[in-house]
Amino acid sequence: MKIICIGRNYTEHIKELENEKPTDPVVFLKPDTSVLLKKQPFFIPDFSNDVHHEVEILVKINRIGKHIDKKFAHKYYSEIGLGIDFTARDVQSELKAKGLPWEKAKAFDGAAVIGNWLPVSDFEDIDAVEFSLKKNDKIVQLGNTSHMLWKIDELIEYVSKYFTLKIGDIIFTGTPSGVEKVNANDKLKGYIGEKEMFSITVK
Repeated sequence: MKIICIGRNYTEHIKELENEKPTDPVVFLKPDTSVLLKKQPFFIPDFSNDVHHEVEILVKINRIGKHIDKKFAHKYYSEIGLGIDFTARDVQSELKAKGLPWEKAKAFDGAAVIGNWLPVSDFEDIDAVEFSLKKNDKIVQLGNTSHMLWKIDELIEYVSKYFTLKIGDIIFTGTPSGVEKVNANDKLKGYIGEKEMFSITVK
């Protein structure tokens, strides 16, 4: 199982991190060891003092595909979910300053929260799905897939040029603005619409 992540897919998030708007999707990978086990807390790693939450809509691939045309991309998934791309921002900033890959900041153990899944058939329009993250019962991130620079089917077309997509692969589609540091004892809950998709505690 591959976890394929998209960076800088929401304009307001690009602005808050003072990044340049990309001309193509920014793509990086997380290993399966980065998946936070169900019902386990997230432990802040000892190598970072500034881990941020990034809530994201997830897409689960359900068939093998390569060079998938956008108009056929909808055939390659039947469920969407919600998760968190935890990011050691201090580590990432150091790596970016040196022109180095981000994996130490993005792909460490527990850095990928994968919540529950919902059938695509539950939604009138997959490109107009509202989602949110609450920290200690306060909404800190609020997004809608209509605000993506590249929509889900466009992302599938793009990443399948480079990687064969296989059954069970998951695409993290990018985060809206509102990312911020997590601290011990924070409670994080993610929602698609009004439906709770995950609930985790930070340690």
